[in-house]
Formats: sequence, structure tokens, C-alpha cells
Amino acid sequence: MQISLDGRSAIVTGGSKGIGFAIATRFATDGGDVAIVGRGREALDEAVKQIGATAKGRVIGVQGDVGTMAGVQGAYDAAMAAFGKVDIIVNNAGTSATGPFENLSDEVMQGDLDLKLFAAIRLSRLVWPQMKERRWGRVINILNIGAKAPRAGSGPTTVSRAAGMALTKLLSIEGAPHNILVNAMLVGFIEADQHVQRAAKEGIPLADYIARRAKDIPLRRIGKAEEFANLACFLASDQASYIAGTAINVDGGHSPVV
Repeated sequence: MQISLDGRSAIVTGGSKGIGFAIATRFATDGGDVAIVGRGREALDEAVKQIGATAKGRVIGVQGDVGTMAGVQGAYDAAMAAFGKVDIIVNNAGTSATGPFENLSDEVMQGDLDLKLFAAIRLSRLVWPQMKERRWGRVINILNIGAKAPRAGSGPTTVSRAAGMALTKLLSIEGAPHNILVNAMLVGFIEADQHVQRAAKEGIPLADYIARRAKDIPLRRIGKAEEFANLACFLASDQASYIAGTAINVDGGHSPVV
């Protein structure tokens, strides 16, 4: 299937690395203008350079912390200044913070909710009026499979992500009459920097860490960020014109629930 995002503009939070980077790359390669948002200037500049090498659309890097209203507003303003409109948002920012419930202080919980839930709320609220006016919009919330099936010690992430799934459904119902299609993609075990860090923390080679984790996945391998980005690009396109309110597992069959 050939997908074109010509004439569309997008904001991808957490877009300088990993899944966000892969999504931004795919959008730009297929003709979309993309604003990637991240905290680190150096990583952003390098990402813009790499994405720009194959991009058909324009690419800008916006430094900011979307865990704050000021950061979200800054990202939106920068995209509007560069592109004049925003058609697509991918709420991807967030780390996989986990720990026992008894260790989840108010500060830890609030920080996770700010970065994962409130960032999506605030950015969606900013783009909503123009999407309604043009009768075209796409909102993609990046969650994880723990949003549907949390395990012990998986907070605060699974709590924030479950709230993000409820937000997805709410926005999809309110957005659909205006042709604003809202969906969620749930991450399983996908290649990312966090796994490099976890392997190092456990003191084992990355290959051994991945092989151990892959045994629990029906496909017997971990996913590539590009595979995740393929679905994101489809959901952002006109080809996905009748898909709304879904929470799609992208996990090689790993989740115990559909």
C-alpha cells in the first residue's frame, strides 16, 4: 500500500529517539512536514539531520519539556510558525518508569502523569479547534500493553497509560463527528534505548537480554521501531479513514488481551 502524507503537518513528541524518531522519519519520507519535540538540543539536531536525509517534507526540531504546559505550548507554537497548521499529533513522550506500588510517591505519580497523560491532554486541546474547523485531524496516543493488562510493579507507567487509553476513547467519540480520528498504539517489546540501559544495569550483554525477553513473545523476536512506525503512518493517512477509538497492540502477540 502506497501512503502519502503530502500536504499534512505533524507534531511528534519524544521524536528524537526510538519509536518517535522512527515515526517522524516515516512521516517525513512519505511527504509530511514534521516537528519533532525533545528535551535535548544535541539529540534533536542529530535527529533532524538524519530524518532530513530522506525527507520529502520539512523537518524541524523543537526543544522543550512537554511535561509542562509551557513546553507543550512552545511545541505547538513552533509547529504553527513553521507549517501554518497541524493536522496530526503523535503523543509519544514518556519513559518506562516502573516500581512497587508502595514506592510510588505523589511526586513520582504526578511527574509520570504530567509527562504521559497531561502532555497528551494539553496538546490535543491546542490542536482541536483547527482540526474541527478543517474537518480533518489525526491524534495517535502511544501507550503500552500494560495499559490493558498491568502486572505487579508496573506503576506508575501502566496507571498513566491506562488513563491515556480512556482519553483516547473519549476523544475519539467527540472527534469523530468532525473527522478527527483518535487511536492508540500499544507498545510491546520494541527496540529502544531503554533496553540498552536495562541490559547494562543488569550487567549482561544486550544480545542476551533481548534473547531472554524474546522467549516470551509468540513471534520469538522483538519488534523494530520501523514496524511500529508503519502502523502509525497508516493511521495518520487517508487510508485509515474509518478507524477511530481503537487501542492496537503492536507486540508480536505478547499481550494476554486483545
